[in-house]
Amino acid sequence: MQVPLYQAKAEFFRMLGHPVRIRVLELLQDGPKPVRDLLNEIEIEPSNLSQQLGVLRRSGIVVSIREGSTVSYALAGGDVAELLRAARRILTELLAGQSELLAELRQADTDSGTDHAGDTAVHRAG
Repeated sequence: MQVPLYQAKAEFFRMLGHPVRIRVLELLQDGPKPVRDLLNEIEIEPSNLSQQLGVLRRSGIVVSIREGSTVSYALAGGDVAELLRAARRILTELLAGQSELLAELRQADTDSGTDHAGDTAVHRAG
């Protein structure tokens, strides 16, 4: 039985939904990296990194490369790097929109003479 495309996409994004996995993918955008370099950059327990690398490897997003006793990881294709760049652009736009809204709210408070920080202090004291 074939999984609907929207469900496959949801599973894909769920697989990406871990900060360590995203960080690993970001670090691998510049090319293959040995596990020891990933550990130095991410600063987590080796067993935790190994677990997250395993998830990425089983999903086919990264590949492992063994050279002697050194194991390195690399992105399986360039599309993942493009996805990360697209996510960065989307987040930048969202955050810019939020900061613009925050600035408008602050301006509205200033224009109306309302100071919500003071309101909070009064409520706590009262």
